[in-house]
Amino acid sequence: MHAPAQDLAAPAQDLAAPTRDAPTARDATTARNLPAHVHAVVVGSGFAGLAAAIRLGRSGRDYVVLERGHDVAGTWRDNSYPGCACDVPSHLYSFSFAPNPDWSRSFSPQPEIYAYLQRTAANYGVLPHVWFDAEVLAADWDTRQQHWTVRSAAGELTCDVLILGTGGLSDPSIPALPGLESFAGTSFHSATWAHDHDLTGERVAVIGTGASAIQFVPEIQPQVARLTVFQRTAPWVLPRRDRAIGAFERWVYRRVPRLQKAVRAGIYWGRESWVVGFAVRPSLMKLAEQRALRDLHRQVPDPSLRAKLTPSFRLGCKRVLLSNDYYPTLTRPNVEVVTDRIVEIRPHAVMTVDADGHEAEHPVDTIVFGTGFHVTDPPIAHRIRGRDGATLAEHWAGTGMSALHGLTVHGFPNLFVLVGPNTGLGHTSIVFMIETQVRYLVALLEAMAARGLRAVEPRHDVQHAENADLQRRLATTVWNAGGCASWYLDSHGRNTTLWPTFTVTFRRRLATLRFEEYRVVQRTAAVERLPA
Repeated sequence: MHAPAQDLAAPAQDLAAPTRDAPTARDATTARNLPAHVHAVVVGSGFAGLAAAIRLGRSGRDYVVLERGHDVAGTWRDNSYPGCACDVPSHLYSFSFAPNPDWSRSFSPQPEIYAYLQRTAANYGVLPHVWFDAEVLAADWDTRQQHWTVRSAAGELTCDVLILGTGGLSDPSIPALPGLESFAGTSFHSATWAHDHDLTGERVAVIGTGASAIQFVPEIQPQVARLTVFQRTAPWVLPRRDRAIGAFERWVYRRVPRLQKAVRAGIYWGRESWVVGFAVRPSLMKLAEQRALRDLHRQVPDPSLRAKLTPSFRLGCKRVLLSNDYYPTLTRPNVEVVTDRIVEIRPHAVMTVDADGHEAEHPVDTIVFGTGFHVTDPPIAHRIRGRDGATLAEHWAGTGMSALHGLTVHGFPNLFVLVGPNTGLGHTSIVFMIETQVRYLVALLEAMAARGLRAVEPRHDVQHAENADLQRRLATTVWNAGGCASWYLDSHGRNTTLWPTFTVTFRRRLATLRFEEYRVVQRTAAVERLPA
């Protein structure tokens, strides 16, 4: 039986207008006790958590947001490293219901995104529902009571619905390098930047050359004495089409919101077209590769260095990086790019070995890790236990992460994982996927209430079939067949991260609720009568 997903086709601008004179984050940290029970607990207050909270509030449901940090904004609060900015255009990397006419650049810098999320949380009345410094320690499904018991650093409570808005870029990953604990200098991950540590005149090692490193490397190079960049795989780097958005243009967006909406739509469809090269005809990426190689040749005249920086895989297999100053920075006299394998960290040096077995010592004072996040092995999965007492991590241990619509997981009633398995994107704004999932989630909750349902979870056969189809579709994409090892792939070599086709297809798929996809429990059901 199909039911229309209420409000899914309506524009997101239907949400209530922002609340004026809303409380600040400081107000929300006032000492108070958690309620004993709420309808929904939202974990995290980044884009996903805030989208869920705003929609829950709009639908009249009581909820709390448990945030482990001191403020909202998630990864955009934590990632404050020098040069941090978004690689998706500003007008698209924002909520459709909360446009910001005042972006200063076409690609937003981190402080502006952070401020935008703070302002959105305040304007839409979310902050009174947020508990800060409230990391979730455990959450267990109670089959007899048909609710979740959630234990956090702020206390314990129960809820009917548990919503994970933790995202995939929330837990930094640092490689287990031999001897790292013996390092006598300072070391930190880019997501936990040590702003009180002065790099001036230091010998700095950067381990990793991903999306964060290409932003902070040009920023710190002028102040350090020596910068050694340890590169495992050369990434593809394309020009960053960034520009300042002038005062007049911002004024026009404030006065004519529809114009900004049209610009957003144009950016969306332009980005959506990238899927043709990534997933439909990967051979088309050769044109972009030729452009990237021309830029590399122009910006890096030294043939030896250029050879180190030339990728060996199809563009798009790893995350495509955007920068205008990364390559020029690597040509500076105080910068060295090392491609030999790191074998040990010593108190004052990084040791490497080349292909012939020759060791080299690289003296350093500070190590900065640009080594990404726990994307395919999220730590939160070890803290969520379903109806059989096993954790999410245990359920996913053998086959990798999987979920129905990247949102619900068999064996975990009333659990909703926003930006869950196979909902990540390699071409456009994840906010589009978040809004799609949240609309579907709230429509499902409304339909459950109308039908007298206490709990839903996807049927195992339906979840398995959908994920088998996703893996089949991914097999021929550049992300799977591009000749690289990336964080898109888990330890089994399965791509459990990305959505394999157009995002408009995802929205169309979630436009209709199909209750036959779910195992449902009526409010009057006795424990003995629960379906298997």
